[in-house]
Amino acid sequence: MKERLQKLFHNRTFRIVLICVAALLLLLAVWRIFFPSKAQSTSGSYKPTELESRLSQILSEIDGVGQTTVMIGEENGVPVSAIIVFDGADAILTRMRVIEAAANALGIPQTDVLVYPSV
Repeated sequence: MKERLQKLFHNRTFRIVLICVAALLLLLAVWRIFFPSKAQSTSGSYKPTELESRLSQILSEIDGVGQTTVMIGEENGVPVSAIIVFDGADAILTRMRVIEAAANALGIPQTDVLVYPSV
């Protein structure tokens, strides 16, 4: 058995095929690590909480805001901050309305609400 294995490894074609298979496996491993498929991506698996969904729906009703995405930071189940991204026109009045509405809805200071226009 040992002789057959040594003879097999001395075969040049076998060594080339073995190196190619190893390189292909290494390439596949690198591809899966650095380029995960969409199914493996964790960014799309986040589900907004009920409070985030409700606030997003309310903010979308404000004139000039459009669609919104809301993330609420909580400590011990109590809202302490919010980040809001909206699709509407980037105007100071729109931002002020969104900040004021979100701060009042969550019961947090307006300084703890960050508002950004969508790209």
